[in-house]
Amino acid sequence: MASEATGVSGLAGRYATALFDLADQQQALDAVAGDLIQLRQMIEDSPELARLIRSPVLSRDAQARAMAALTEKAAFGTTVRNFVSVVAQNRRLFALTGIIRGFLGLLAARRGEVTAEVTAAQALTDGQLSAINEQLNRAIGSKVAVDVRVDPAIIGGLVVKVGSRMVDGSLRTKLTRLQLAMRGI
Repeated sequence: MASEATGVSGLAGRYATALFDLADQQQALDAVAGDLIQLRQMIEDSPELARLIRSPVLSRDAQARAMAALTEKAAFGTTVRNFVSVVAQNRRLFALTGIIRGFLGLLAARRGEVTAEVTAAQALTDGQLSAINEQLNRAIGSKVAVDVRVDPAIIGGLVVKVGSRMVDGSLRTKLTRLQLAMRGI
């Protein structure tokens, strides 16, 4: 089973593995991954959508109808639309971000890549992204898939996570350290 090799486990892991196996059979791994990345970005960008997928108050049918309309409007492929529908009907939308993370982890493992989560204060240019990718490839020693997220709260700099390692070069962290040093802690 794919999840045993990559450490994907739990409810989200089971769904991610099922979707990965289905996409692999259909030879649509890249298309499904693209749709899932877009869906994850939509969830991160919309507090209303995040609330919709986490709400226990909304009925199963209401969540399913909303997600069906969203996936159709976003022009996702049939595999992702049907998968999101099944997840909604099973009342598992709360696990959707974990499922996406698990799927992308399985895909990266299949490709022999290591996934690096990079958080920046603002969107990165192509030049910045390629420079980060090059530095990570050199530091890690293998192919690195960079997953960029934007979080204005870090003010500036980057936070890079690769596996269990994290390098926090954000301005927010530096200001916090300076504040603590000035207090004498």
